Amino acid sequence: MAKPAQGAKYRGSIHDFPGFDPNQDAEALYTAMKGFGSDKEAILDIITSRSNRQRQEICQSYKSLYGKDLIADLKYELTGKFERLIVGLMRPPAYCDAKEIKDAISGIGTDEKCLIEILASRTNEQMHQLVAAYKDAYERDLEADIIGDTSGHFQKMLVVLLQDLYEAGELKWGTDEAQFIYILGNRSKQHLRLVFDEYLKTTGKPIEASIRGELSGDFEKLMLAVVKCIRSTPEYFAERLFKAMKGLGTRDNTLIRIMVSRSELDMLDIREIFRTKYEKSLYSMIKNDTSGEYKKSLLKLCGGDDDAAGQFFPEAAQVAYQMWELSAVARVELKGTVRPANDFNPDADAKALRKAMKGLGTDEDTIIDIITHRSNAQRQQIRQTFKSHFGRDLMADLKSEISGDLARLILGLMMPPAHYDAKQLKKAMEGAGTDEKALIEILATRTNAEIRAINEAYKEDYHKSLEDALSSDTSGHFRRILISLATGNREEGGENLDQAREDAQVAAEILEIADTPSGDKKSLETRFMTILCTRSYPHLRRVFQEFIKMTNYDVEHTIKKEMSGDVRDAFVAIVQSVKNKPLFFADKLYKSMKGAGTDEKTLTRIMVSRSEIDLLNIRREFIEKYDKSLHQAIEGDTSGDFLKALLALCGGED
Repeated sequence: MAKPAQGAKYRGSIHDFPGFDPNQDAEALYTAMKGFGSDKEAILDIITSRSNRQRQEICQSYKSLYGKDLIADLKYELTGKFERLIVGLMRPPAYCDAKEIKDAISGIGTDEKCLIEILASRTNEQMHQLVAAYKDAYERDLEADIIGDTSGHFQKMLVVLLQDLYEAGELKWGTDEAQFIYILGNRSKQHLRLVFDEYLKTTGKPIEASIRGELSGDFEKLMLAVVKCIRSTPEYFAERLFKAMKGLGTRDNTLIRIMVSRSELDMLDIREIFRTKYEKSLYSMIKNDTSGEYKKSLLKLCGGDDDAAGQFFPEAAQVAYQMWELSAVARVELKGTVRPANDFNPDADAKALRKAMKGLGTDEDTIIDIITHRSNAQRQQIRQTFKSHFGRDLMADLKSEISGDLARLILGLMMPPAHYDAKQLKKAMEGAGTDEKALIEILATRTNAEIRAINEAYKEDYHKSLEDALSSDTSGHFRRILISLATGNREEGGENLDQAREDAQVAAEILEIADTPSGDKKSLETRFMTILCTRSYPHLRRVFQEFIKMTNYDVEHTIKKEMSGDVRDAFVAIVQSVKNKPLFFADKLYKSMKGAGTDEKTLTRIMVSRSEIDLLNIRREFIEKYDKSLHQAIEGDTSGDFLKALLALCGGED
């Protein structure tokens, strides 16, 4: 088993068992498997409570005492996923990896995801041990078997990883891909992290975005895995575990492989990142997704529940801090999917639209094609030209010709953005009940300029101020938050460190985790609201980092834990927008399409409002977090002309 670097803190969930006696454990296991049936509880309790080194000693003692192979007996007595997990724990780590790779390349087809996961994540020392174990176990050369079962650049990168070239080496294939392989395969992790930072500064986009744009297939997945492991191996495994259990069905082989291989290396780090990134503990997700002795064994390997007693796992604070640090340095260029059409001709477009709506029937395809491929400014020119040529209101004609979800989408695209947002706010406050989620989504994410334009549009269209409308339709702290946001007076400067520390102290006191409150609660509530609603984004990033230093908690998680209702939702939306606005919208889109039924209103509102601002960034965040493209999600959740229009706005398949 690979040991932590000298002086490094041990971060596994499984430790050497105190008072260990291999003969006693061997006898207990023999008794558990003797006679009819087997005592699975005793087996899992012993094996999941011992380190791998101790398990090897138990194997030797078992052989000495009974002349039998312990792994063979376990295979005979146990079945299914539980057997696979227990047997995996009994093998030395390198031999366990060797078995996984052998299974991945045996028979018809190759399990590329398994190859990627193991070969992209292991250290130099682990790779040396793996190659030797494979040779010993199967009397075959691992590199030769990989070459025989894979091809192209995917094969070349796997070979680079196998050859342990993270420190030095020389490969020259004479292609851009080969140069990429050479750099990722030959430089140290510390060097490559600096390379990735410089790449972001130079190009305005993370290296992962370029990989997705330039590469494809298994090679793309492998290179992304290598980059993720260079950035943070525990985060890579947290993501793999989440994807293994989300949705219908569980990828048990992946779940077993990771829980076995990381239990004595970095399971605590994986747990921390999992809790921070997915807002639930790894323990709780395993508990809800598995059953029986298999579940009990996995939970013992997990080593603890970070949601226990509602407590945020304190060491996760460092991970949260790093996430805020990344959000502060990332200056990724925002890009929409809809751009001004080249060779734009408003006369031709107006005539084509009139023809598409004239006579019996409507040519929806033409309407969709024109309106989704023009910028909003160009659509306004088409409206004017349509009125000049035909003396008719294009919006009125579209309303009479199309209906339902398609009508909401097309008519939304035809409105100037500020008037569209104003209408969405008006609809959110109309009739019985209020759509608080829509109010929060719009007011918590728009810039000062956008908010001011919305105020003007609301007054023009509805002859009432937005502030008056919000005042009459909402109440309490929620109303105060919305009205504060609706003024569009957020500061636009940089950070102020001294002020950030004061603001972080206020946040800590109002969220009831500070040691010494410094003011009355009502005053603190007002100050906290003012901080979130008026400070600039760069300053708030610093506030949230100082909050972590001060409290060892992440502000978003703390708000969710300590607050409730619409106030909590509004504050969380502000925090998420500060951290990563495209990710906020990606999450909203995902939630609008997951489960039974589709929230077409939210889906339409985001696709319309973000199509010229940052929908390309939203697409990238969507595929990064949910392992499927926005295009695929829309395709699987909508239909007909509405689907066609949404896909046109989406702008492509990632």
